[in-house]
Amino acid sequence: MTFLEFADGVGLPWHACPKAYQARAAGQGLSQPGGGLRPSNSGGVISSVRRGSPAEKAGLLPGDELLSVNGHRLRDVIDYRFYSAEEELEFAIRRGSEVFTRGLQRAYGEELGLDFQEVVFDGLRRCENRCSFCFVDQLPPGMRSSLYIKDDDYRYSFLWGNFITLSNWSEEDWERVGEQRLSPLYVSVHATDLGLRRKIFGNPNLPDIREQLHRLGHLGIQVHAQVVLVPGLNDFHLKRTVSNLVGFFPTVQSIGVVPLGLTRYHRAGLRGVTPQEAKALVKQVSLWSGGFRGRYGRSLVYLADEFYLLAGLLPPPAEEYDDFPQLENGIGLVRRLLDEGINKPLAAKARKSLACGTLIAPLLEGMAKEFSALLSTQIEVIAIENRFFGPTITVSGLLTGQDVIEVLSGRHLGESLYLPRSMFDARGEITLDGMTAQDIEAALGVKVTMAETMGQVLI
Repeated sequence: MTFLEFADGVGLPWHACPKAYQARAAGQGLSQPGGGLRPSNSGGVISSVRRGSPAEKAGLLPGDELLSVNGHRLRDVIDYRFYSAEEELEFAIRRGSEVFTRGLQRAYGEELGLDFQEVVFDGLRRCENRCSFCFVDQLPPGMRSSLYIKDDDYRYSFLWGNFITLSNWSEEDWERVGEQRLSPLYVSVHATDLGLRRKIFGNPNLPDIREQLHRLGHLGIQVHAQVVLVPGLNDFHLKRTVSNLVGFFPTVQSIGVVPLGLTRYHRAGLRGVTPQEAKALVKQVSLWSGGFRGRYGRSLVYLADEFYLLAGLLPPPAEEYDDFPQLENGIGLVRRLLDEGINKPLAAKARKSLACGTLIAPLLEGMAKEFSALLSTQIEVIAIENRFFGPTITVSGLLTGQDVIEVLSGRHLGESLYLPRSMFDARGEITLDGMTAQDIEAALGVKVTMAETMGQVLI
């Protein structure tokens, strides 16, 4: 599915720490992460037991706590899956104050039928670094509690693609990642020079990322690397960082270069990339990726869509994104949007409104104009300035419900208003400031629909 974003961001910025929890958890029996630490002897609390499943036949109930499988203590849902691969299983269960065992049998590949309240059973790994551009530190009070969690947990990286720093691993973690082949992992690098990386992360004890990448390669673990480009801090080191990371191919499968996000609440004295700098960056990365395609058969280094939009340039063709390895990091969404076909049944004549962030608005306005002429249907694109975080935040995924209502109140919006799906949380229920689509609909008096693709607006 092509993301609309409207193609420039989902939830928190792609480079934020933590990375916005992605909807890939849907359908996998995984809940969104919690933030509390739990005792080491805790297990996974069962949220539901599917009807007719082996778990139901064994008498397991919602609220039971699964402590171990075949004698293996469970730290998280990954352990549960790993140790439950056998056909004959023995579960240790805590129900209230009682601890007992249950035997289960299943056919090979048959789902056991358990869902859990949390992904991790032994507590979330928190980030202990002090990055000056950390987006979580730039959030105002009063937002969803999950947005203030700074996770640095490799399990979320494996499950959802959250970016981690590799700064808090024990030998047990290394052994486990190798044993269970938790690959790929998504790693925030920012710079390969040890001194500079320690400065960026505000952590004088940060390990050498080059040694860690070498060890991950030895374990057979692939990595998707991220570099948040901060003018005056690590931009001068980008060439060396990219060169070092490419030297770890095929362990390093992709390198995403993304801009930092600065809200009006930041106090670090940083600045974003200018349009002129963005143009120079696009030119330089195009030369690098062209050389890498000739040598390795793939581009390896990819720029976030924001750089192309800021420079007033179209992104490269789809083939230069290879298999879109960092699509959920905001890299390639605009290209997917531009290439999306409209060979579908189209709606009759109508007037629709499409709200989005200011960054993507010019591109969408041009597309809407062409589509409107083609379909004899009026599609009005309305750019929403981010007043909540400040005008420097321009992506659609960080729009709030209150800003949408303030800008659009009193306007004739046609028969329907389309809002970016990325404005809402992983379940598609609430915005960053806690509003629902129904709240916005009631305030504006128009039908509100979430959309991920331009095709959804056109149909």
